[in-house]
Amino acid sequence: MSTQSPPTLLELAGRSLLSYKSRAVLDLEDLPIELFPPLFVEAISRGHTEVLKKMVQAWPFTNLPLGALMRKPQLEMLRVALNGLDMLFAQQDRPRRWKLQVLDLRNVRHNFWRMWSGAMVDACSPEAMKKNQMLKHGPAMGAKPPLKVFINLNLTKRPLDEFLTHLFLWVTQRRDRLHLCCNRLKIFGKPTGHTRKVLTLLQLDCVQKVEVHCTWAPYTLAAYAPFLGQMRNLRKLLVSRVRVPAHTSPEEQEWLLAQLTSQFLRMDCLQTFCVDGVLILNGHLEQVLRHLKTPLEALSITNCLLSDSDWNYLSRCPNTSQLRRLDLRGIKLTNFSPEPLKILLEMVAATLKNLDLEACEMTDSQLQAILPALSHCSQLRILCFFGNLIYMSVLRDLLLHTARLSQLSIELYPAPLESYDTQVAIHPGRCSQLCAELTAIVRDFRQPNVLMFCTVPCPQCLDEIQCSLPLENLRVALRQLLKASFSECKFSLWLTHLFIIVFSGVAVSIAAIISSFFLATVVQCFQRCAPNKDARTRTRTRMT
Repeated sequence: MSTQSPPTLLELAGRSLLSYKSRAVLDLEDLPIELFPPLFVEAISRGHTEVLKKMVQAWPFTNLPLGALMRKPQLEMLRVALNGLDMLFAQQDRPRRWKLQVLDLRNVRHNFWRMWSGAMVDACSPEAMKKNQMLKHGPAMGAKPPLKVFINLNLTKRPLDEFLTHLFLWVTQRRDRLHLCCNRLKIFGKPTGHTRKVLTLLQLDCVQKVEVHCTWAPYTLAAYAPFLGQMRNLRKLLVSRVRVPAHTSPEEQEWLLAQLTSQFLRMDCLQTFCVDGVLILNGHLEQVLRHLKTPLEALSITNCLLSDSDWNYLSRCPNTSQLRRLDLRGIKLTNFSPEPLKILLEMVAATLKNLDLEACEMTDSQLQAILPALSHCSQLRILCFFGNLIYMSVLRDLLLHTARLSQLSIELYPAPLESYDTQVAIHPGRCSQLCAELTAIVRDFRQPNVLMFCTVPCPQCLDEIQCSLPLENLRVALRQLLKASFSECKFSLWLTHLFIIVFSGVAVSIAAIISSFFLATVVQCFQRCAPNKDARTRTRTRMT
């Protein structure tokens, strides 16, 4: 028995209209607005390109989220939509109900189609009805703004695909009528010629997230810095793996950083700043952070080299006083004073939610120094201290200081040094005993969370790690799940599986017989076509 829900009245009406394509095209002007979305979806699924063109020209909503209907970029669908817009631009008098302002080509889930198809339960809520009314009536009358085309871009060293090539060519020829907007821009690999061309086409003040995942030379990064300065609404910036040539002088490094950091003065909305493996940052952290105009919500400095001046500036920087996330993974802190980190934690105690100190090589004394400040981070939800070598006594103090943090839900700790045999391999017996002692500490204060004490969990760790069973709404120990999760499925086959096995065997046998017969026929044909050896001998004798 099928559990598929029956089609709605709107869907049935759309299918009925599409059965008379000419009528659907002619009656769009008087078609009820509620029928446009389901009719558009139905026309795409049935490949009615002419209907789609006409619907784009008569679209009565401010937004057309076309990308949400494409699992991957489809050139044919793009051409149909753009041809419809071209036909509309060529008209002096546009349809009275046409209100399209945004053509959204981003492949993201969009509630627009679900809302108008009736699939959403709260589609008739007051908020949804108010939104529908705004979509129907559109903006106030006046000068028509340029059409905005939204995309998300992942630029690589490879040439642009046909989808983007066609889109960029179309945008280039109509730049006076539309704006090409990109909320999320990612760049992988060294920039090429098309990278600069794409950046010149974009409406850069629409960019909100930029991620650069490539090994850029500093001079290349400085050359592209002016584009960064035009992204006035940028909220997240991630730069990784910037290398400095060995022959670069300190004066040149200062100039290169000035070209980049001077662009921060134009950014009014930057909230997240991430650098990973940026060696040029060593000794210049103050030069980078002091140009930021607004306090940061997230600061991530990972796998970088820092100087004493960099480390000391973190606690004095005015733009780090409201951090919600602090990520220092891979920063070697062994030889640094813990005082700057202690001051920083005290300053952000009321806002910090995520603290990552993985593989920072902190010593026991450094950790002991920051524990009082850490215990005051009342909003802390995620704490990662994995990858540091500490002793049992220090880990016990750490758990005692964090046990009363009510918001803390994810904790990652290393196994104490006493759990190892000569600090090389984990000793299961020792680790199990220590884990039992540590979990008993936090059990008196609150229900224990996931405490990952070792890379390969010992028996005690397996008992403490719990997993959710969504169908039964239960929580069981990982050990129980490992033992019993697949026991019921062992050696069990359904009738459908047997049919599949039999059908596969028959199909393979038939294919083998056909292949053998075809091969034998080909060999026999070659044998017939080849001249007989005795016949060739008799022919030569007669000729002589």
